[in-house]
Amino acid sequence: MIKVALTGGIGSGKSTITELFSQYNTPIIDADIIAHQLVEPGKPALIQLQQVFGKLIINSDNSLNRHYLRELIFSDKEKKLQLESILHPLIFQQIQAECDKQTSHYGILAIPLLIETKMTHFADRILVVDCPVETQIERVKQRDNLSIDRILSIISSQSSRKTRLSYADDVIDNSNSTSQLAEQVKKLHNYYLNL
Repeated sequence: MIKVALTGGIGSGKSTITELFSQYNTPIIDADIIAHQLVEPGKPALIQLQQVFGKLIINSDNSLNRHYLRELIFSDKEKKLQLESILHPLIFQQIQAECDKQTSHYGILAIPLLIETKMTHFADRILVVDCPVETQIERVKQRDNLSIDRILSIISSQSSRKTRLSYADDVIDNSNSTSQLAEQVKKLHNYYLNL
């Protein structure tokens, strides 16, 4: 299976793009979904995180206290690196296991932090969803109800738009209407089938 890694900054529209690809019965392997599964109650990764970050990262129902963990890693770079060193290898291991099960000609691997994790070699092609930073801010503000400062700190913690585009084999411009998106996805779908 040709591994097409889909990446883009927060609020760029990765979910919309994966939804459009899934309409062609394209397998979608999503790093965020895998990350959530890895830290479900009782899972080894969650137990490991508790050992490293303490009891406060576990809610009373034994689920991960995402809000607490988010605050912790955004205020401490060292803790962010610790978290990544635990989760990222497990996530990529699981992505590979999912890829190995597929029989399709190509699949979309939704990996928001592909470039930040220095895992670009993991994919056969890199598809970047691109839009202006102002558009990202507006979308995230509406979707997540975060302050501008928090949104900007998330954006600055990710690869820059210029860096992402420098890695791209293919680009989807998501600064316009959804109908234009569907057309771009259709073209890429046909292109990937012919690779």
